[in-house]
Amino acid sequence: MGARGGRPGRNQQDQTLAGVGEFGLIAVLSAWLPPGPRTLVGIGDDAAVLAVPDGRVVASTDFLLEGRHFRRDWAGPADVGHKAAARSLADVAAMGAEPSALLVALAAPPDLPVSWARELAEGLAAECARAGASVIGGDTARADQVVLAVTSLGDLAGRAPVLRSGAAPGDLVAVAGPLGHAAAGLALLTAGITQNPLVAEHLRPAPPYDAGPEAAGLGATAMIDVSDGLLADLGHVAEASGVLIGLDSAALRPGDRLLAAARAVAGSRRDVSGGRTGRVARPADDEALRWVLSGGEDHSLAATFPAGTLLPPRWKVIGIAAEGHGVVVDGQPWTEAPGWDHFRGSPVAGPASG
Repeated sequence: MGARGGRPGRNQQDQTLAGVGEFGLIAVLSAWLPPGPRTLVGIGDDAAVLAVPDGRVVASTDFLLEGRHFRRDWAGPADVGHKAAARSLADVAAMGAEPSALLVALAAPPDLPVSWARELAEGLAAECARAGASVIGGDTARADQVVLAVTSLGDLAGRAPVLRSGAAPGDLVAVAGPLGHAAAGLALLTAGITQNPLVAEHLRPAPPYDAGPEAAGLGATAMIDVSDGLLADLGHVAEASGVLIGLDSAALRPGDRLLAAARAVAGSRRDVSGGRTGRVARPADDEALRWVLSGGEDHSLAATFPAGTLLPPRWKVIGIAAEGHGVVVDGQPWTEAPGWDHFRGSPVAGPASG
């Protein structure tokens, strides 16, 4: 990003991106993105300089695409900022690292209001602050729709990275954070139900960033963030580690909030055209369990630990690793889609998810 400037006045905020131009936009964004303690050179030069106490950098990149990962008629700009930061920072935490910085490239239509971009920056900054990170640079470009490409950086603080490939037979499988809440929020939005707290959990997932370094300190053998669906993501761990992961459905039983949301969604479908929506009816409890197992986008952390590890309360044991391959639920293969696949598509996510 270009030169840093003071916070824009109200008249400037009411303009469009075309009105302020590229460098005016950069000034707006940088004014709302404070540097972090590790930032030696921030926004305003050709590249940023970041202090790396460990000597190693954990890095990950994510896209956030309008019409695929969010819709502007559903999500406000601050929501988009929170989500863009959370998606990428959760990947760093899943390696056992402490999130430290983001690089954000923004492409947007020229008629996008500058105030939208400012609120986007506020959302980015707020989620970074929750994770202990900051935005240190990026780029801007013109596009027909809003596109964000976000690169996150993290510090291992002397720990070994936790990979997907370290799980062994006998390991406990545990999760920190909610499951199915983001998928429930998407289903509610799709059904036209907006007054439900689960909608906010879809729009602004809140990964437990500090659970990643915590898991590494507890001796986690493998870890991943739940972005595409619990079954799909644990499938990556099972494949990389060469183990079978067996999940216990009793430990994954949907809570009251998910069950109520599933019933509300089912009720809305019955109200459409006398109940003829073109979708196969599904009992609400089954729908809620499907959100838990294959919904994704909560960005909670799933990890494996050596047998006998004493886990803090926020880590819930949901299964065990064994000899074999793949993921099973109560000893049986899951017969539906395990989660989201960006190129094949999936019934798990609608056009606003990914």
